[in-house]
Amino acid sequence: MTDPTRPPRDRMVYAAAQLVREQGVAATGVRDVVDRAQAPRGSFQHYFPGGKTQLVDEALDLAAGFAADWVTAYRAGTRSPTPAGLFAHLAGYWRHDLESRDFGRGCPIVATVAETGAVDPAVTAAARRGLDRWQQAVVDELRSQGLTAARSRRLAVLMLSTLEGAIVLSRAQRSTRPLTTVVGALGPLLDAG
Repeated sequence: MTDPTRPPRDRMVYAAAQLVREQGVAATGVRDVVDRAQAPRGSFQHYFPGGKTQLVDEALDLAAGFAADWVTAYRAGTRSPTPAGLFAHLAGYWRHDLESRDFGRGCPIVATVAETGAVDPAVTAAARRGLDRWQQAVVDELRSQGLTAARSRRLAVLMLSTLEGAIVLSRAQRSTRPLTTVVGALGPLLDAG
C-alpha cells in the first residue's frame, strides 16, 4: 500500500516499481501509476519530464536500492555470516513475499529485462545498473566475509542467477519449493573452499 504521507513523486516511483513487479513495463500505464500512488492528476509531467522511461528508470533504481539494502541487512541479523547464510537470507525474503502476495509479484528488474530486452536501450541500461548495484552489494558482503574478489564475483553471479530462476519457477508453480530446493542444494557449494 502506498504511504499517503510520502511526497507524490516518491509514491509514484514506488507505485511504478510495484506495478512492474505485478504486470511488467508495457502493461504499467502512467494513469495506473498515478491512481495507485494517489497522486494529483497532472503531476506526472511535472515530476517526470522524461516520461515513462524516466519513471521506470527511477523505479528500477528504487528496487535495486532495496535489494542492496536487503543484502546489507543480513550482517546485522547474524553473528556468523556465511555465503550460504546470505543466500538463505535473500531467498527468505522472496519466500515470504511470494507466499504473502499469492505469487503475484516478481523482481521488477528481471521483469523489465525479460520484457524490454533489446527493444528499449534506455530501460535496458537502467535494469543493467540495477542488477550491477545488487550484485555489487553481494560481492561486498562476501568480501567482508574474507572471500577473494574473484570468488566473491563468481558467487554473486551464481547466487543472483539461481535466485532469480527460483523466483520464476516459484511463481509458475505457485509454490516456494524451488526456493527451498536451491537454498539446500547451493548452500554447501557456496560455503566450500
